[in-house]
Amino acid sequence: MARRFVTRFAPSPTGRLHRGHAYSALTAFEAARVAGGRFLLRLEDIDLTRRRPEFDADILADLAWLGLDWEEPVRRQSQHMADYHAALGTLRQRGLVYRCFRTRREIAAAIESAPHGAMEAWRGAPLPPSEEARRVAQGDPYAWRLALDAARRALGGFGALTFEEEGAGPDGQTGRIAVRSELGGDVVLARKDVGVAYHLAVTVDDALQGVTHVIRGQDLFEAAHVQRLLQALLGLPAPVYRHHRLIAGPDGRRYAKRDQAETLAEIRRRGVTPQALRRELGFD
Repeated sequence: MARRFVTRFAPSPTGRLHRGHAYSALTAFEAARVAGGRFLLRLEDIDLTRRRPEFDADILADLAWLGLDWEEPVRRQSQHMADYHAALGTLRQRGLVYRCFRTRREIAAAIESAPHGAMEAWRGAPLPPSEEARRVAQGDPYAWRLALDAARRALGGFGALTFEEEGAGPDGQTGRIAVRSELGGDVVLARKDVGVAYHLAVTVDDALQGVTHVIRGQDLFEAAHVQRLLQALLGLPAPVYRHHRLIAGPDGRRYAKRDQAETLAEIRRRGVTPQALRRELGFD
């Protein structure tokens, strides 16, 4: 029996939504409608330094204005830390993660000093047990990183690990895609101060929510490689991925929060109707 189609839109309340978010949300919503499936909304609010309650409320208002509806309750990642800690605990018990005490600046310097092309992503190693215990005892900050070499051994290699892509990656990748584990390297799965990082939280959420289709922009195509690896290590189901094109403004640059793209709230204040914006984005 085929699984019922379930997809989600998962913004972070670290800023207000813009046209790019609207396009992604509408793409997922319309896919669920056409398939007779379910559309979920998830707020990925684990960035404690940038999230704001007002952004949370604005997201709900913007999506309702666009004409979207979703199942309740909305899943907020900050309310489900126990789920992520349990997954991290499983990886720790299997020796698949290690404490990394290097700062971002130290890692950037190491990558910068490496021969050109020698490091696509950071690869490290655990400290000797006595040194690690000393660093932990004195309260040094650290991140939990995936031990890629240990993961390879646990899976008997990565050669057979793939994911299904119904959309297309930034270079046109589609169909059955071989996982390129080196894209993520020893990716961060949790930090001492936050408790969980993006890749682990998203992977756990999609499994717990029964997501069958992950529909999102091509800028997250490489994330699928990391998340498919985590699914295999945790024994979680693999969704189908559908990465869509990124829309751009008149200057050719894709819409982004960091570039202060015009927000949906600003568009509303200019008197634009949701129907007009939907038409602009290609949704009649």
